[in-house]
Amino acid sequence: MVLEAFHINDSDAIKVPEQALRRTVQDLFESCGLTKEDSVLGTDVLISSDLRGVDSHGVSNMLRNYIIRYQDGSMKAKPNWKIVREAPATATIDCDEGLGIIIAPKAMEIAIEKAKKTGIGVVTMSNGRHVGMAAYHAMLALKHDMIGLCMTAPGVGTLPTFGAEPRLGTNPIAVAAPAKNEPPFVFDAATSSVAINKINLAKRMNVAIPGGLIADSQGTPIMVEGKVPDDFKLLPTGGTREQGSHKGYGLAMVVEILCSILSASGFAAMNERGVTQHFVTAYNIEAFTDLNEFKETMDKFLIAMRTTPPAPGHKEVIFPGQIEAREEIERRKNGIPLHREVIEWFDAICKERSVKGLF
Repeated sequence: MVLEAFHINDSDAIKVPEQALRRTVQDLFESCGLTKEDSVLGTDVLISSDLRGVDSHGVSNMLRNYIIRYQDGSMKAKPNWKIVREAPATATIDCDEGLGIIIAPKAMEIAIEKAKKTGIGVVTMSNGRHVGMAAYHAMLALKHDMIGLCMTAPGVGTLPTFGAEPRLGTNPIAVAAPAKNEPPFVFDAATSSVAINKINLAKRMNVAIPGGLIADSQGTPIMVEGKVPDDFKLLPTGGTREQGSHKGYGLAMVVEILCSILSASGFAAMNERGVTQHFVTAYNIEAFTDLNEFKETMDKFLIAMRTTPPAPGHKEVIFPGQIEAREEIERRKNGIPLHREVIEWFDAICKERSVKGLF
């Protein structure tokens, strides 16, 4: 599988209990000047990513980056975010350089409240920073028996099809829909070939990645397996035109339109590096159809997918969110695996910021 390249080898992993990791991450956030409430929320987003096996968006890759950006002032610990435009079913938020993993959940709560009244709630966010695992924000709608959607345009980093210079971001799309007895449907995927954090993770782990994910410095797709070069460019989903990269490219543009242009934020190539726009939507199922009937049909739909006879060489067919649900059960029980290098970083940063360490 393509994703195997981005997994931590058991020999390099140290499993950390969830609560110990939560405590340390929260304390580190507070040491950066965040309120306790925001520290708890930001921690939950990162830990939820790790619990679901989305290590690329968990503490390993993101926390150190966030701390650096709080230290250098490119991100505000206490932003004065506010609604700058509003209608019964919509709102636009100026994030005031606030971290997306903290503001996006609040925006989704606004969308949920609007959906309770109007059937749908849509919130765009401008002038933000990294949103973390997009699925986290989409999944907030599940406990309200709603469908959640989250998209984010994190700035220039991905080539357009046939392009030699990046013009779009990884621009992920996440959708979460509740079921009755089955795990919820949770789709979360970049419109680039893979999330850039996964490429960085593979580079840090010094492992080979499959061909078709990145291009060389000139924009020519690298179609053979190999280790990540120092100078590379990210391809859209599909890799090449012959393999459907125009689809990933087009979807990335859709995300840019809804996140950036709709929030009056220009588009990726116009903005400074690090400036990120977001978009969340909550759909009130009861406004469209009977909730119980929807959930029962979702169960049938998901069962139909996972009971599909597997092709030769494969054990099973899975639906989006199924593996992550399994992984969460495992990691809550046995701990979250962190690379040894990450453990060393935690030791160093905790000493530097006078925070109690993991162990």
